[in-house]
Amino acid sequence: MDIRHLTAGSTLYLPIEVPGALFSVGDSHAAQGDGEVCGTAIESPIDVALRFTLADRSIKAPEYRLRPGNRILDPVGYHATTGVAPDLMEAARQAVFHMLDYLGAERGMTSEHAYMLCSVAADLSISEVVDAPNWIVSVHLPLSIFG
Repeated sequence: MDIRHLTAGSTLYLPIEVPGALFSVGDSHAAQGDGEVCGTAIESPIDVALRFTLADRSIKAPEYRLRPGNRILDPVGYHATTGVAPDLMEAARQAVFHMLDYLGAERGMTSEHAYMLCSVAADLSISEVVDAPNWIVSVHLPLSIFG
């Protein structure tokens, strides 16, 4: 997952799909635009410190929490969901549906209310197209809207 916003201070939530699942970190980037549209970003060696916690909520696709700063405009940060598919429209649909699941589970919203909220407050972005057919679309929801 080459998502430019996954930087120091971000929290990444990953589904665990098999018992005893392992984790690995791939290539690190010093810079990358949204979409990573041309083969590669600026690859660089980076020291990474990770902390793992088993969450109480089950998810179907990766999600992440962004802190304020580092090109993040919301003063509280964002919660983001992703969709991964060989078709960008399908990846977008998946990302939105995962946000609806998040809003239902974490904020107690009905699907209808969550869908309307996403239409007026969430930002849809293409996070990665370079690894076709595994294109990634993200939905970013500013956390400040919850007060």
